[in-house]
Amino acid sequence: MSGGTPDHAAIAGNVLALLHVHLTGQRCRVSTADLRVRVLETGLGTYPDVTVVCGKLELDPEDPKGHTVSNPRVVVEVLSPSTEAYDRGEKLRHYLRIASLEEIVLVAHDRREIEVVRREADGTWSRHIAEAGAVAPLASIGCALPLDEVYRDPLAAT
Repeated sequence: MSGGTPDHAAIAGNVLALLHVHLTGQRCRVSTADLRVRVLETGLGTYPDVTVVCGKLELDPEDPKGHTVSNPRVVVEVLSPSTEAYDRGEKLRHYLRIASLEEIVLVAHDRREIEVVRREADGTWSRHIAEAGAVAPLASIGCALPLDEVYRDPLAAT
């Protein structure tokens, strides 16, 4: 979400940094909200707060500039009061239609909680909730997000 609060930006930045460190040296790219993702089946173009694409980038054939990917493995949405209903509802239903997508990470704005919506081996989707002090495992990339690090506020210590 462009123009989010300082807390929203800090949480998204923390997730990005944790994923970047974990995925260094692997064939995965971690991107900021500047990367557009297209749901080819529905036409929705959106800008997740953090996106992970592994392997070769597949570009949206409808984007002549080549700025839009269609094969994310993980998308992260930091929820905000104004977008939470959309992110958990309509946008989530679009994301579920992306063939390459294995995990959708919903990071709460008002409490220390991360929900991971995961595609299982049989193609069904499951929900996993991690709360304060725990870790949110991302099985598709072999990573765990420690909630204490995701919600770390470096300015609070100064």
